[in-house]
Amino acid sequence: MGGGLFQAEREAGLIIHQMEFRDNEAIYLQIAAYVSENILLGKWPAEQKIPSVRDLAIELEVNPNTVMRTYEFLQNQEVIYNKRGLGLFVAPDGFDKVKAYRKERFIQQDLPEYFRNIYLLDIDLEDIQQRYERFKAENYDNKTK
Repeated sequence: MGGGLFQAEREAGLIIHQMEFRDNEAIYLQIAAYVSENILLGKWPAEQKIPSVRDLAIELEVNPNTVMRTYEFLQNQEVIYNKRGLGLFVAPDGFDKVKAYRKERFIQQDLPEYFRNIYLLDIDLEDIQQRYERFKAENYDNKTK
């Protein structure tokens, strides 16, 4: 469940997110990353109703069946749940489940490649720390998490 792969545009007062899908990962997983990012950033807190299949498909300009597959995946991960007749909601521990899943995935899949590049390019860990602090300040400090 990666993130940050969309651009927002305003059309007739609506925000339309145009996802920039990668070829190396299933689209439903990329949408799951988008949903997860909204949960982790606090935009969709625990017990909040999330967009319907139809609404999210329109918002992201994808097939509703793809969003349905995303929501089924997230329900299986116990990140969201269905209140019959009311829609889908973020699970009470959805934030913790998303964070644990993404953290483990990052550590297992992404971190080894980063370590490899750090080693091959002889990048100083202090430089990475400084850049990370600057990135946080520019992108996340003073924003709701």
